[in-house]
Amino acid sequence: MSEGKRPEGGHPVAAVDETIHARVRLGVMAILVAEGSRDFVALRRALGVTDGNLATHLRVLEAAGYVSFQKDFIGRRPCTTYAATERGRQALAGYARAMAHLLASLPEA
Repeated sequence: MSEGKRPEGGHPVAAVDETIHARVRLGVMAILVAEGSRDFVALRRALGVTDGNLATHLRVLEAAGYVSFQKDFIGRRPCTTYAATERGRQALAGYARAMAHLLASLPEA
């Protein structure tokens, strides 16, 4: 569920978008929404992950329609740039609402 709404009779955690919830995917979406498009290397460096790990998470976000990409060459080197889609922006906003609702439902420590 990506709208950030509590399912009828369900716990607030049920509204958390699992596609975004993974640390690396959340980081990718936060960077792309807050800072705009970024190339693969910039994302990898910012998130401190390996090429394979980032590529796996980006494929999940692509399959969900949350990010788009463009492949270019700079000289002879390939460069893939990623951007958040409108659907991805809405999903991140819904995720933020769901997490806020979940955290607000917790008792004070």
